[in-house]
Amino acid sequence: MIGPREADRIWDRHVLNSVAMADLVADGVSVVDVGSGAGLPGIPLAIRRPDLQITLLEPLLRRATFLAEAVTELGLTDRVTVVRARAEDHDAQYDVITARAVAPLPRLLTWCLPLMRPAGELLALKGSSAADEIDQSRQLLTKRRLYADVVSVRAHPRAESTQVVRVRAVR
Repeated sequence: MIGPREADRIWDRHVLNSVAMADLVADGVSVVDVGSGAGLPGIPLAIRRPDLQITLLEPLLRRATFLAEAVTELGLTDRVTVVRARAEDHDAQYDVITARAVAPLPRLLTWCLPLMRPAGELLALKGSSAADEIDQSRQLLTKRRLYADVVSVRAHPRAESTQVVRVRAVR
């Protein structure tokens, strides 16, 4: 489910990055993890935050099957749902949308904004290009009356920091 060169970095680069964003999510909200793939950040977020209702949205059959098996094996079926669909074909709305390594921000916004409730937000795990991706999205953000910023988070003090692009409605 991850690239062949990523196995040695599964914990520090993938799992801890996913856990690091847990404090950005409000209590008791609904979350959709778009392009969930190997379940990152959705599954670590579900384990860390049992108050959340999480949907893992994944279009590929092999990955959706893996996710369903993982959710069952981890005992998360009461609060984590796997949906096999593309974001642009899914019609539910959520308080929080998460995404990791799915697409550049302009394209990700196009797919995800219809899934976001009016007071919702998008939390996209990004690397060093986070600020540039916001700049590339400026026209769409302005048109949709959205505000985006970069939040640096870390799972614990010795962990590598993670860049999260947070997008919300202008208040």
